[in-house]
Amino acid sequence: MGFGGISIWQLLIILVVVLLIFGSGKLRSLGSDVGSAIKSFKKSVKDEKSEEKED
Repeated sequence: MGFGGISIWQLLIILVVVLLIFGSGKLRSLGSDVGSAIKSFKKSVKDEKSEEKED
């Protein structure tokens, strides 16, 4: 049993279909965009907390 009733085989099939639809280059750029957005969010939250401590 996998995640929420989805087995590992079903997850693999979904992964293959997504890879065929979008291609590896598009997924790679999407992953890097999401990663940079998360880094930016973490940095802004960290900066906001440090500003609150200074006040």
